[in-house]
Amino acid sequence: MSKQTYPKYCTDILVIGSGIAGLSVALKLARHAKVMVVAKASLNEGSSVYAQGGIAAVLDPFDSVESHIQDTLEAGAGLCDPDAVRLVAEKGADAIYELIDLGVPFSKHDAKSYHLTQEGGHSHRRVIHAADHTGKSVTETLLDQVKQTPNITLMPNHMTVDLILSDDRKRCLGSYVLNQSTQIVATLVAQKTILATGGASKAYLYTSNPDTSTGDGIAMAWRAGCSVTNMEFNQFHPTCLFHPKDRSFLISEAVRGEGGILKRPDGTPFMAHYDERAELAPRDVVARAIDQEMKAHGLDCVYLDIRHRSEGFILNHFPTIYARCLKVGIDITRDPIPVVPAAHYTCGGITTNLKAETEIANLYAIGETAYTGLHGANRLASNSLVEGLVFAQAAYEAILESFEPEPSLCASRIPAWDDHLVTQPKEKVLVSHDWDELRRVMWDYVGIVRTDKRLQRALKRVQILKDEIHEFYRHHTLSSDLLELRNLTQVAELMIQSAIQRKESRGLHYNLDHPERIDPASPTRLQPEKRS
Repeated sequence: MSKQTYPKYCTDILVIGSGIAGLSVALKLARHAKVMVVAKASLNEGSSVYAQGGIAAVLDPFDSVESHIQDTLEAGAGLCDPDAVRLVAEKGADAIYELIDLGVPFSKHDAKSYHLTQEGGHSHRRVIHAADHTGKSVTETLLDQVKQTPNITLMPNHMTVDLILSDDRKRCLGSYVLNQSTQIVATLVAQKTILATGGASKAYLYTSNPDTSTGDGIAMAWRAGCSVTNMEFNQFHPTCLFHPKDRSFLISEAVRGEGGILKRPDGTPFMAHYDERAELAPRDVVARAIDQEMKAHGLDCVYLDIRHRSEGFILNHFPTIYARCLKVGIDITRDPIPVVPAAHYTCGGITTNLKAETEIANLYAIGETAYTGLHGANRLASNSLVEGLVFAQAAYEAILESFEPEPSLCASRIPAWDDHLVTQPKEKVLVSHDWDELRRVMWDYVGIVRTDKRLQRALKRVQILKDEIHEFYRHHTLSSDLLELRNLTQVAELMIQSAIQRKESRGLHYNLDHPERIDPASPTRLQPEKRS
């Protein structure tokens, strides 16, 4: 094949992912270097866009950093890294002020102050928001800035295949990416590579996440030799809309924060029976309570009722939720909202330090794809976006410390992608079948409540799927569906292996065979076999 068939691009900084973390770090680094941002779908598609509730930070004079730290540690059930928690709590407000300076339209309480809401697990009102479309507003603002920055090259609709490593596998040199329009794999060479690829909740049958959440960065980093930590802790959001025409829409934590009550179909509230904080209990408590109610009473769903608030209040605070529910015939000013738990947030991920550095030189990870130690065994509501922003700043500072132009890197002999031995698949039923089976296995056996037997059964089935998919990958041309399935199956295996190792129940990991907590606790770290 000619060199034109396998294009090669060079940049100083490669950012894989265009969510809030990726766009934020790209914008900062573009002041000093050439930056390339790669997104497997459109630039504004990803979990960040769908984040409704807001961003947690200490902005109220009656709040305190110590209070935010304590709330985060309590939600994390003894597994948070105190240094990571303190870093985010102390730097969160600075990140918010940067967004305000960029023009993010956060909701105002009055002419002089911003409206702050209180969500489950928080002891104060500290969640700043843009109505109920915070993620969308922040992403759009950052993307507008990025598009106006000359030093940034944008590559939407390019699916990253794998990272490129040096011969000794100790240094990242960029990545291979599949152009989804031409189906040609390009070589991207970079001095520094940042993974900002989001989480892996599409491993589950029911999820609030978009189709892009397939654990790509985690799987690629694992194959490259990075360890992963706490993959057993996948957060299930308690309240995802339950409707045959719309099953992946999140009903924000803020609805409960502003007085929404969870009820059985007969109108009986039930959360007070499970936790004294009732609807304001952390997400793991609320999700398990709903799961138990549904199983105990044979329910398809429960109901979230905000009708006691005025119509004006609801329309002002939850315009997106109101409009989306109205499309399927639910008027939330008059009707309770049918909800079920759904996979929502990956609390574990690629092991990083407080500089966002991984165990491979020149490779960084930020946002949901990274394990920073902030979330521990359960993420406190609205700590995700602030984590992405704070660690984008940390990665920026770390890269600046060591960055020097290296023109010779682009001229180095990095092999182009070689696919001369593969063929077009005669049928694609294996990909679609395995995709469906994987998500059902994870939902049935590695869900909100687990047992040793379910986990072992899941591991056997996922490993069979993994072998099938690897064989298919080796012999056939690439597609985004195949690459996502390959990544998701790898991440699912890591989730199950981590869950098997934890012989207790803590936070988001609840095992009926090990219902008690064992203290002191330690994170679950998996290390791939080193290859020469």
